[in-house]
Amino acid sequence: MIMEEEKNPYLYSSLFSLLFVFSNFGEAAGSHCPSFSCGRLHNLSHPFRRKGDPSRCGRPAYELNCAGDEAVIHIGAADYYVTQVDREHYYDEMIGLYLVDPNFSVDGTCHLPSQTLLQLDTHGEFIFEDQTACFMNCTKEIHASSYVPVPCLSSHSDSSFTYVLVGLSAYELRHLQSSCKPLACVPVLVDSSLSYPSLMKNISAAEVHSILQKGFRCYTIRPPSLSVAIRRCLNETFLRFSHHNYSVRSVVSYLIRGEIRFFDCAKSYFGYSSRSFKLITVAEISTQIVLILIALMLLGRYLLAPMIVFIFLAYKLWLAKGEIDIVERFLRNHQVLVPKRYAYSEIVAITRHFRDKLGQGGFGSVFKGELPGGVLVAVKLLGDSKLNGDDFINEVSTIGRIHHVHVVRLVGFCAEDSKRALVYEYMVNGSLDKYIFANRTSNMFTSNKLIEIATGIARGIDYLHRGCEMQILHFDIKPHNILLDRNFNPKIADFGLAKLYPRNKALVSVSVARGTIGYIAPELISRSFGVISYKADVYSFGMLLLEMAGKRRNVNPHMENSSQVYYPSWIYDKLSQLDEPRLDNTFEIESLEKKLALIGLWCIQTKSYDRPTMSRVLEMLETDVETLPLPPKPFHSSTDTIPIGEPCSNSTTMELESISE
Repeated sequence: MIMEEEKNPYLYSSLFSLLFVFSNFGEAAGSHCPSFSCGRLHNLSHPFRRKGDPSRCGRPAYELNCAGDEAVIHIGAADYYVTQVDREHYYDEMIGLYLVDPNFSVDGTCHLPSQTLLQLDTHGEFIFEDQTACFMNCTKEIHASSYVPVPCLSSHSDSSFTYVLVGLSAYELRHLQSSCKPLACVPVLVDSSLSYPSLMKNISAAEVHSILQKGFRCYTIRPPSLSVAIRRCLNETFLRFSHHNYSVRSVVSYLIRGEIRFFDCAKSYFGYSSRSFKLITVAEISTQIVLILIALMLLGRYLLAPMIVFIFLAYKLWLAKGEIDIVERFLRNHQVLVPKRYAYSEIVAITRHFRDKLGQGGFGSVFKGELPGGVLVAVKLLGDSKLNGDDFINEVSTIGRIHHVHVVRLVGFCAEDSKRALVYEYMVNGSLDKYIFANRTSNMFTSNKLIEIATGIARGIDYLHRGCEMQILHFDIKPHNILLDRNFNPKIADFGLAKLYPRNKALVSVSVARGTIGYIAPELISRSFGVISYKADVYSFGMLLLEMAGKRRNVNPHMENSSQVYYPSWIYDKLSQLDEPRLDNTFEIESLEKKLALIGLWCIQTKSYDRPTMSRVLEMLETDVETLPLPPKPFHSSTDTIPIGEPCSNSTTMELESISE
């Protein structure tokens, strides 16, 4: 039977194999218990144990108390002498024990049995013989051959008569005389020649006592070893499982019911209080922990991980869709005001599949294109990494409504899903920074041309501040955002950071500081320098004028003289001297370039209220340089370098810390 169980294909494929490991460990621990002798009994082993043996040896129900020549076992509420162990059944599943009630072990005694033991009773794990000797008390005298009187237990004066019936079955107790009731019953060994069941008749009380002295026989199912019991329980569980459909629902149902069935099976072999059942419980809990860990691992691998990825992608799609919806809603509400809208396929055709790249900026790439009428345009394709609906709306809403000779014209735009593009008029000569910072001779532009370019830029900024219904603050005036047409006329471009405000609003509230390092006004960095207003554009324009005057960036860490690193500080010191100042060691500053430097220094005053308006700047550009006074020093000392930052050689913009109104 055991060999068949070991061949079960389901047994070792289950996580319950962990229980088998525990069982072998427990069985190995119990194998160290040697056989022993108790009284007249020899070579006893599992499941028997002696009182005081280690808990791993034997089982509590089979504990023997070795008192002299007797081996005593406790059953129910009484002790019994064990006179013999049935060797014929000892190595099978049944164990036969011959027991004697101590009340009948001595000759000449007159006692009742220690307790009633019937086949219907349950006393631990023992099964008793069905034929019994029952003592009973009757209220009147019985004259029947099967009723053996016991005079020593009778009292005629009290009308109490005690009889004993030998060979009575437990099922026959209901057929007793109505005047009799049982006192105690005990199994007996009767002559095998008697038919079963059959009451012994015409015997004496002495003969009954002799029968009781021989004792009785009981049987117990010899408990299997721990490993065998677990194999059986597992085999039964898996055989039930093999008849189920392997759906998710059936597997879950089986796991729940299988656990209950397995514990019921183990309990039937060992009982709740046995050491083996406790070991099985520990092993089962360990198995469940392994199952939970595996379930969590599988859940994380095949459910949670894909779910997290899906949620992340859905969130990104929701954000992108939200930005697209913002742009679409804006375009629908302002479709009359904005320039022409192009499809993305038209953008591809205009740029000839983006063949001619003009440059790379912080918000995407710029390509040269041509409209059907032969008009050249510059297409700024916004990169996906810089997908920002607010910046796109700013560009379209501000530059789309502006018509000024010194502001670049927005011809059209594209907003198709996540693809965004802006179509500008084409500026042949590119941006101003290519010329004022070029490593060429200093006469790339004449002084008059520099004044003309500066005046055009000032007019464009003044138009943004005062010429529209809404005041437009650019927030990113710098050489890279000044484009030059065929005749080198300047046009202001790149309105991605621009903001619209009512013209009568003197103070401005922005949630995030904006601009390019080196051109940002101090109040955009710290409120201690004042409130934010249109004077921020004046500061940036002043830095632009200083760079145009000196043809160098406002900060140059590569200068040999440390005092020349920050150009505005250096030029201020030169202009404050009485002798003719020099911009460098090769030529003297011209009067028109001096005008640009003086106006630039006025525009970069630390406090915004000390800076002129753009209309005042235009007046200063048109006046004689000799009438322009030297402004207050906008720096702490000539040797200090204001930590505005590294020079900016491209159009990268930077958003700084939040500033509240």
